[in-house]
Amino acid sequence: MFVTIASLFAIALYLAAAGALGRPLLNGRAPLTRPAMGMATLAVLAHAAVLLGMHRGALDLHFFAALSLVAWVVSSLTLLVNLSRPVAGLGVIIFPLTAILLAIDKFIAPPTAPTPIDWQIKLHVTVALLAFGVLSIAAALAILLAVQERALRRSQFGHWLRALPPLTLTEGLLFRLIHAGFTLLTLTLVTGTLFVSNVFGQHLVQKTILSIIAWLVFGALLWGRWRHGWRGTRAVNLTLFGMAVLVLAFFGTKFVLEVILHHPVV
Repeated sequence: MFVTIASLFAIALYLAAAGALGRPLLNGRAPLTRPAMGMATLAVLAHAAVLLGMHRGALDLHFFAALSLVAWVVSSLTLLVNLSRPVAGLGVIIFPLTAILLAIDKFIAPPTAPTPIDWQIKLHVTVALLAFGVLSIAAALAILLAVQERALRRSQFGHWLRALPPLTLTEGLLFRLIHAGFTLLTLTLVTGTLFVSNVFGQHLVQKTILSIIAWLVFGALLWGRWRHGWRGTRAVNLTLFGMAVLVLAFFGTKFVLEVILHHPVV
């Protein structure tokens, strides 16, 4: 009963926070940033309680449980990044998606139990979750950057655009996040190499190859930014392409094996 109530509480708060941040889109009024982030903080705490309650306080890496966990990580990181940089507007995208994934895990997906894993694999998974979370925020920021640039080119200065951070700040933060995510993704590949012993037996070949491709894409983007000053549409496209590959790496194989073939994997 507690988990159900906490789930409904978190879902309602995530959606309310997104609504408060999305006011400029609805009626042109300024976003209610402070109340929204307060509600989102409570939602993240309730979501954490749900994850601990549903999955026995352990890392449950089954497909829908992993999606809910990743969504919680992304929402938590959004709150943390917003403490130093104005990224609250990303909550319009991130918080409703987190609410949906939490609802699916709690009310639609079949119940699952965590598979026992060694501390080395837990470390690898934790670093991977952080890498995915940071790069997910970067991808959402890239979408925001593309929308801002498109609106400015068309001279569409609506209330919603004025509520967003300046374009240069958005772009600078985008590359800082990509740099941090690239570093974490590098550590993910290193710890995977050190700690994962049976790549073929654990169905990790596709995940490893796709992760390396994503690593190369983000690395090329950072190199191009440093060497040639890449920005704008090129930066947005490469960020979204790299993130799409990373989503396939993290969840593509799991979806096919668990949801379609009903063969659970870690």
